[in-house]
Amino acid sequence: MVIRLGAVGDVVRTRFAFLGLRERYPDARIGWLIEERAAAALDGIVGLDEIIRVPRATFRLARPWNAVSALRGVVAQLRNGGYTLSVDFHCILKSALLPWLAGIPTRLGYAAGLAREGSHWLLTDHVSSPQSHISRFERNALLVEHLGGRVPSKPPPLRLPPSAFEGTLPERYLVMHPGTSPTTLYKRWAADRYARVARQLQAEYGLKSIVSWGSVVGEREFAQEVVSGAEGSARLAPLTASIAQLLVLYRGAQLFIGSDSGPLHLAALAGLPIVTLFGPTDPIENQPFPGVESRVIRQDVGCNPCRRGCPTRSCMAAVDTEAVIQAARELVAAPSALQ
Repeated sequence: MVIRLGAVGDVVRTRFAFLGLRERYPDARIGWLIEERAAAALDGIVGLDEIIRVPRATFRLARPWNAVSALRGVVAQLRNGGYTLSVDFHCILKSALLPWLAGIPTRLGYAAGLAREGSHWLLTDHVSSPQSHISRFERNALLVEHLGGRVPSKPPPLRLPPSAFEGTLPERYLVMHPGTSPTTLYKRWAADRYARVARQLQAEYGLKSIVSWGSVVGEREFAQEVVSGAEGSARLAPLTASIAQLLVLYRGAQLFIGSDSGPLHLAALAGLPIVTLFGPTDPIENQPFPGVESRVIRQDVGCNPCRRGCPTRSCMAAVDTEAVIQAARELVAAPSALQ
């Protein structure tokens, strides 16, 4: 039983490690324990046998009987699955408690330091890191390697629906995703800078920018600002009704440009070269998947990285537009991007 409850970007990053587990245990029944709100992040996954959804909304002390009923339901599903090993990539109290209650005999996760909320006390096997500051991908790989496996160096295969965009997109295009989650608006780069990048890459390579957007309030409008400023060099992405459709859109592109967000890791899952714009984001912990070509554009302003952001967003303002354009040039000119 793979355990990573949320959020979308963290679940997507764990999918790279999942491939290592599937290759390590080719004949095993493998399930994934995940919160309902993040389950769409498993769209297109290959080799997964079962998804057990945790109804987060019902786990509230205000309605204790509903919470107890939901807890019993999840634990029953875990028991009925006959799982003998859980691999907890999340390691918070809830993620460790559920397999413990279900009586899964071997429960692997992180040792104190990487584990949170005392979750390591509910595990039977612990993995520590020789370094305190590592990427999420390296941290996930520790658990796979402890079991004698390895995380492959390439993105995992995808099982996606037929493209719904045939005839509606340019033959060659890049994707920009300027939006972020509603709680991390401070990670956004200015719309006029995205627009300038779009104009330059259209002029140099004939690549039109497709600007993707999600369900966050105001995100479509922010994407439209980029399109308006691009003066014909960009267009709004078509509506994608699912993460699977978004992956289809990304898989057809030559390049992804965006800040720290779930779509950044979806682009890596689709195998795209990536230009990522980091301001407050920790560039080590949150680096893109190393199996795809990427460039991280970041400027140290003395107070970054941080986890809360600030109204001035000086670290995002310091991300140089010409540096982004140059990084895009390098990746667009690479053989893999020209195929």
